[in-house]
Order: sequence, then structure tokens, then C-alpha cells
Amino acid sequence: MMKIDFTKQNDLIPAIIQEEKSGKILMLGYMNKEAFKKTKQTGIVYFWSRSKQRLWMKGETSGNTLVVKNIFVDCDQDALLITVTLDGTNVCHTGTRTCFKEIL
Repeated sequence: MMKIDFTKQNDLIPAIIQEEKSGKILMLGYMNKEAFKKTKQTGIVYFWSRSKQRLWMKGETSGNTLVVKNIFVDCDQDALLITVTLDGTNVCHTGTRTCFKEIL
């Protein structure tokens, strides 16, 4: 099992969230050790909020939670790809399924 290197980026690592069934990228968030541990323990995605400076569960106010299917670490051990099932309708706070919009 690979270890995750939280030391490179001020104790945070990017976590790309991908919908397992469609393969669509839903969002990008940041995790610290606590968020990663809570995600593994509960099977629900948790992040570290850089703006609020606290741990938060995705969907804690909207009800649109991310259920973990698998977690992958990259070759440098400083980024995650988490495949999920969306329990709800939207991921983005703007009311869309994904936080990413096409610009080209």
C-alpha cells in the first residue's frame, strides 16, 4: 500500500472526484490527514475547507453526498483520485452536477 505525502503542499493534497459510473470529473477539493482518515472511516468524502479552515463533509448542507467507491494515489503520492457515487443530484454549489464547465 502506498503512503500519501501530505508534507509537500502545506499538509494538503488535491483530491479529484470522479463519478464512477459516467467517468465524469465532478470536482476538486483538498484533504488533510484528518479529512482523508474520516473519508476512509465513513465511506463519505470529507475535505478540508481552505476558506473556512475546518473539516467538512461534501453535502453537509445540500444533502448531496459523495459515496466512496475507490481511492487512488498518484505516482508522486501527493494527489488523490476518488471515484464516487453521487447520493443526490448536484455536486456544485451553483446547482450543477459538476463544478467543471467547458471553456474551449
